[in-house]
Amino acid sequence: MFAYILKRLLLMIPTLFGVLFITFVITQFVPGGPVEQLVSQLTGGDQATEVASTSTSLYRGADGIDNERLEEIKILYGFDKPAHIRFVEMMKNFIVFDLGDSYFHHRSVMELIVSKLPVSISLGMWTFFLTYLTCIPLGIAKAVRDGSRFDTISSTVILVGYSIPGFILGITLLVLFGGGSFWDIFPLRGIVSDNWDQLDWFHKITDYLWHMTLPVIASMVGSFAVMTMLTKNSFIEEISKLYVITARSKGLEENNILYKHVFRNALIPLVTGFPAAFIGAFFANSLLIETIFSLDGLGLLSYESILKRDYPVVMGALYLFTIIGLLTKLITDLCYVWVDPRVKFDSVS
Repeated sequence: MFAYILKRLLLMIPTLFGVLFITFVITQFVPGGPVEQLVSQLTGGDQATEVASTSTSLYRGADGIDNERLEEIKILYGFDKPAHIRFVEMMKNFIVFDLGDSYFHHRSVMELIVSKLPVSISLGMWTFFLTYLTCIPLGIAKAVRDGSRFDTISSTVILVGYSIPGFILGITLLVLFGGGSFWDIFPLRGIVSDNWDQLDWFHKITDYLWHMTLPVIASMVGSFAVMTMLTKNSFIEEISKLYVITARSKGLEENNILYKHVFRNALIPLVTGFPAAFIGAFFANSLLIETIFSLDGLGLLSYESILKRDYPVVMGALYLFTIIGLLTKLITDLCYVWVDPRVKFDSVS
């Protein structure tokens, strides 16, 4: 087991390096970088309509900037050095988790990411727990009533919800319940009201839940189909096995068989998927959902950083998310051993 874990940890190094290297190379060829954007602002240019110059890789607005000032701007953002030197320096800093400073927020990237975490964690936690608490009982009920009218109707409703993208559902919910042409029930934006600090603890909780209702619904509906059908199929497979038939022949009650014997074995695929689902709930839909509902979290930060070409934030966030993703994959594999003793990694070469 120790050898397997060590091997996986060592394999993470070239994977992480490759992800960062490819992303870094791509950013070097994307027009409209931070230098170009600052030059455009200084010359009064419109970033949306400026055309990149193929000869200098700078906006035409740079024609109004003298070379000395242009070099100062490049030094400010570190673009006075060759690309390979900048990449090596970035990797050296990343090893000690020094992610640098944001070009536009003028704050440490690590501090910036940490400040946005509460919003994304709130959205992810509610999405994760409500999805599992709803889908597992529903999947069990569908497995027990396989082929019934309840199974057919619930499957239809779930698949219709799955076919609707989360951002479309989010916009629909805002139009219906956000004070548009229909009902003014839920707020349009933010995770709490402006006067949240002045409220007592009870109204703080209700205000927070009031703001989170629509974003959580938009985030979790898409996960219903996968989790529910996985639970149903897992239980159906276990119910058809010989040990269940033997238990029934001995006269054991159906609920006793279902929840004492089948439940433990059928949940193995679900339990082993907990780490990936838990982390995925934070980042999978955060970009669109946070943008639609104006939630100041990691998704919105990433979106704005890409638009502004805030490379330290883009690369720093990618570095952290890639590490989290690789570690989550390792934990998911280890869960198979902890949950199912039949799985052994000792023989894995």
